[in-house]
Amino acid sequence: MADWNERTQEALAREGYRRSGARGVVVELLAQQSCCASVPDLYEAARAAGQPVGLASIYRVLDLLTEKGFVQKLDLGDDHAYYERVENDGAHHHHLVCTDCGRVQAFEDDRLEAALSEIESKTGFEVESHDVLLRGSCDECKVGPR
Repeated sequence: MADWNERTQEALAREGYRRSGARGVVVELLAQQSCCASVPDLYEAARAAGQPVGLASIYRVLDLLTEKGFVQKLDLGDDHAYYERVENDGAHHHHLVCTDCGRVQAFEDDRLEAALSEIESKTGFEVESHDVLLRGSCDECKVGPR
C-alpha cells in the first residue's frame, strides 16, 4: 500500500503538483484501504486521525486522482460513489453492493475472469478494462432485523 502512496505522490510531483496537506491526507488514507471508500468514510477517517480535511478538498483531490488514473470511481447510483486505488500490478477485484444497507464487499473469481477472457477471444473485441458490480441483499439484510 505504501508503494501506491509513494508512486502516486511522486507521479503528481513530476507533473508539477505540490504536496498539499489535503492531497497527502487523502492519498495516505486511500493507501490504507483494502477496498473502496466513500467521501464520508475518508472525511471521518481524516478527522479520527487528527488531520481534518474539508469535504470540498476531498472531492477535489479525488477528482484529480481519478482524472490522472490513480483512483477508480465506482458510481453506485443515488449519489453514492466510492473510490479505490488503481494498482499497477494488475490486481483486480469486483464488488457486491447491498441494495438495502449500502454495504460494499470486494470479491475475486478466477472463473469469471476466464469467462470474460473467453468472450474477448470469441468476439475479437480488445477489452481494455471491465468492472463487475453485483447488486442484491447482504446476509444481514436478507435475514432481516433480529
